[in-house]
Amino acid sequence: MSVPKDPFMLLSWVNMKLRDTYPTLEELAAAEMTEAAEITGKLESVGYFYDSEKNQFVISQSL
Repeated sequence: MSVPKDPFMLLSWVNMKLRDTYPTLEELAAAEMTEAAEITGKLESVGYFYDSEKNQFVISQSL
């Protein structure tokens, strides 16, 4: 499966992969042959940021 284009589908997919398979966003990005910054940018555009302690994207508290 390729990386989803829709930001909300991407959010669900990335958090599932981080929970089940990858210990870091960087490892997920490398395995999927994409850039962590690209994933982060798409998800930040809809109000989510990467929490490295939780290893998941969470909603921004500033919204």
